[in-house]
Amino acid sequence: MLLTPNAMSRRMRLGLYFTTGLIALFLLLPIVFIVLLSFGSSQWLVFPPPGWTLKWYGQFFSNADWMNAAFASLKVAVLTTICAVALGLPTAFALVRGRFPGREMLYGLFTLPMIVPLVIIAVAVYALFLKLGYTGTMFAFVVSHVIVALPFTIISIINSLKLFDQSIEDAAVICGASRLQAVFKVTFPAIRPGMVAGALFAFLVSWDEVVLSVMMASPTLQTLPVKMWTTLRQDLTPVIAVASTLLIGLSVLVMVIAAALRRRNAISA
Repeated sequence: MLLTPNAMSRRMRLGLYFTTGLIALFLLLPIVFIVLLSFGSSQWLVFPPPGWTLKWYGQFFSNADWMNAAFASLKVAVLTTICAVALGLPTAFALVRGRFPGREMLYGLFTLPMIVPLVIIAVAVYALFLKLGYTGTMFAFVVSHVIVALPFTIISIINSLKLFDQSIEDAAVICGASRLQAVFKVTFPAIRPGMVAGALFAFLVSWDEVVLSVMMASPTLQTLPVKMWTTLRQDLTPVIAVASTLLIGLSVLVMVIAAALRRRNAISA
């Protein structure tokens, strides 16, 4: 029996939906398990939970060590985001509009942290800060996180700059604005989606970074992933599942905000 083109297209579409659903289930199932374990009544990470409770959330929010680690993660992520955008914006302008020898090589240098294994970067940064005496400080955390977050910010802003028609900026200059005024009042609003996307990527990279954070941590300054790692080596308490759920929850919230901003920009365009 020969199938019509419409029937074949329908079957292929159903097969694509089924395959996509299986892949999504494979990726999301461990996350769902972690979230469910955070509400389990067992004092161990047992699935399925014998019952349901909120006491592990109470223990998390009432424990000063966990809260200090969570606030430290948030502070490092915010500072990393600010620094990554502040450094990535002029860098992106230079790489897109600059005309100087070695520009392509410089672009490759800035994107190198996306290729080099993270543990190599962590060891190198740790050795540098150990020699300078900055290990275990907020400065060391932020600088190390900026190193791995900056490429994502630069690429996002570069993509927006390449899509921007520079003749609009030139028209503003012709109408009497200075080049700096044209950049601030014309170019920046136009590439704002790329800047916001770069900031969100930088925040997410810093928020759940563990390899660099383990190398930079000290007994008095730990991020939430580091606290989870050290606790996991000692005890399998469900509080770890609570911390994991909060990490996942904030990451999902940031991605939802990014999707909403992208949709609003698409509608306004």
